[in-house]
Amino acid sequence: MPKFLLSLIFVCATTFVWAQDSQQEKLEQRKAQILQEIKDNEKMLQSVRKKEKSAVNEYLIQANKIKLKEKLINTTAKQEKVLSNDMYINQVQVNKLKKELAVLKEDYAKMILKSYKSRSEQSRAMFILSSESFLQAYKRAQYLKQYTNFRKNQGLEIQTKTAQLVDFNTKLDGQRKVKKKIIAENEKEKQGLEVEKKEQQKLVNALKKDKNKIAADIKSKQSESKRIDRQIDRLIREAIAEANRKAAAERAKANPGSTETKAPVSSSKIALTPEDKVLAADFKANRGRLPWPVEKGFISLGYGDQPHPLHPSITVHNSGVEITTEDGASARAVFAGEVSKVIVLSPVNKAVVIQHGDFFTVYQNLSSVSVSQGDKVSIKQNIGKVRTSGDTGKTIIKFLILQNTTNSDPENWLQNR
Repeated sequence: MPKFLLSLIFVCATTFVWAQDSQQEKLEQRKAQILQEIKDNEKMLQSVRKKEKSAVNEYLIQANKIKLKEKLINTTAKQEKVLSNDMYINQVQVNKLKKELAVLKEDYAKMILKSYKSRSEQSRAMFILSSESFLQAYKRAQYLKQYTNFRKNQGLEIQTKTAQLVDFNTKLDGQRKVKKKIIAENEKEKQGLEVEKKEQQKLVNALKKDKNKIAADIKSKQSESKRIDRQIDRLIREAIAEANRKAAAERAKANPGSTETKAPVSSSKIALTPEDKVLAADFKANRGRLPWPVEKGFISLGYGDQPHPLHPSITVHNSGVEITTEDGASARAVFAGEVSKVIVLSPVNKAVVIQHGDFFTVYQNLSSVSVSQGDKVSIKQNIGKVRTSGDTGKTIIKFLILQNTTNSDPENWLQNR
């Protein structure tokens, strides 16, 4: 095989191995992240079990734990696959090096034997002296010098190839041990997953007995949720109208008698200032990259109309997402903006509305608030404490994103976890 082709194969193989190592590192980081999420989830689960107030909440946390375990198993399986591919490439390199070493050693042995037979200085001298001309003698001397250097270089190449072979074999041995460990971990997680699913099924069976009670509770909460949604919608419309009135007053001051300033004030679409346009564009550009409104947690109820996790025949509507978090968690702004409203929904339930151009983020179910209307907030700034329900023991923040008065699915805006 031409040397150029061999070099090309070696470069491609090296590049592939580097890519595999990089992928393995990313999978290891993802695995560590999932394990931390499982740990946080278990902490929340134990907290709920101690309070013994909500079997439904326990079911939701248990379901999320199962989901995380499945992610962990899939990630570990990907690790095993990447490692197997890496091992295959390394084995190809080992086989290649063995063949090259065999050829080199065979050539070297022949050369040593030939050199041994003509080892005397007299033979070498006669080889040069028997030349027919000075030029031929010079060329023969150069040949002997090159021959000696070639022998030396071939010996060094054998040493290098041998060292490479030892390194690849050592790496393969290490990879075999890692693969064995990964397979064992995956099997352990699968067994743990089966235990979790059995525990979940017990919860489901127990909760089925209380279907009528749960259905009545859902209906009551849906009515309360709709009432709050209407209140938030009204307050956002008021905020939009107020901002538009201020903008209209500024325009009227700048352009007296303009017909544009006499137009009706909209309460559904905000008239953006140049600064607001920049802020709205920045917010929109960060779709899928916004931090979560709480440091730890999982989405226990998604956006829109969907079947109840326990009773699929019951449809639940959600104008945002509900994120179950740990007791005492702080709510934080997902983006820089200005506090538009602080709403008291009940003596123990407050909400904060933050404006980002023509986008609004709403943080609902707060026990206390640490910001005021008109405050400028920065990304990840704490804005209050998430309320823990005294009836259910749940610590849930409801999070909404709207553009003007149109709701959007917050899950599409938040970073993947």
